[in-house]
Amino acid sequence: MTAPGTDPENDTPAGNSGTQRSNRRVRHWLAGAGVTALAAVLGITLAVRGGATPACAAPPTGNTVHKGKASFYDAGRSGGTCSFPSPPADRLYVALGKVEYAKAAACGSYLDVSGPKGTVRVLVMDQCGGCTPGKIDLSDEAFARIADRAQGIVPVTYRAVVNPPLDGGLTFRIKGGASQWWFAVQVGNHGTPLRSVEAKGPGGGFRKAARQNDNYWTVEGGLGPGPYSIRVTDVYGRQATATTIRMVAKQIQRTTASLASPDAARTPSSSPSAPPAPAAAPSPTPAESIAPTTTVEALAGAAPLDARC
Repeated sequence: MTAPGTDPENDTPAGNSGTQRSNRRVRHWLAGAGVTALAAVLGITLAVRGGATPACAAPPTGNTVHKGKASFYDAGRSGGTCSFPSPPADRLYVALGKVEYAKAAACGSYLDVSGPKGTVRVLVMDQCGGCTPGKIDLSDEAFARIADRAQGIVPVTYRAVVNPPLDGGLTFRIKGGASQWWFAVQVGNHGTPLRSVEAKGPGGGFRKAARQNDNYWTVEGGLGPGPYSIRVTDVYGRQATATTIRMVAKQIQRTTASLASPDAARTPSSSPSAPPAPAAAPSPTPAESIAPTTTVEALAGAAPLDARC
């Protein structure tokens, strides 16, 4: 029951019910405004505490010198997470941490690494699962060029090789399981991080391929039975197109298309002290190689592009 002399809906004295309801609405409004304001403040506070968005994954590029540490390992006969058929013939390779491996964006590029004993040029071939940013894992052979193995881990500096001399042109390797309905290709012997790969079959236009963590580029839905034209662009804007790439799985198709500048052979690199150039790409066995394909299109230019994702 309601007490005598009260408003049944607001439990306030009947004679003052209008005033009380009005005051109650004001208090509710103020409380709501306070909550809204508090939420806004909390939102701002959380945003500030969250800090700047971490830099997204990206491979080393340009002339930036990175300071870090290097250890060593042996990949055996494996081509690493970059899915190469084998390590380079000189076995001078490196594994990068997740951030610099950047979902395979670093695969096939070169670094000049300097340590206590000197400088070595290495091919990025693998991802190092336990490496934090700045930590790299060199092959046994590469580590021996810059330090004594007994040291285990040594301080190093390293930077990208912007225009490495390469032996031959771009290579292409169709993935096992690929078909006219699902296109998957690995690009080799490019020397610098790739920004994009586009491909087309007969009678179609170029379609952008998606980079996968295993260093293959895929086009869902496929491009038909081939042959294919494949346009490759690196992070510096250099571009080359190869033609007549065939749907032949697991075999290296060699071309004369190249991303290298014409003077690459005369200017080994921008390294602190130019070491001997390594073999440009993993050496296939005779069974893996097939006849060269026709190629074309020289560079489109070398204006630096943002390599970050």
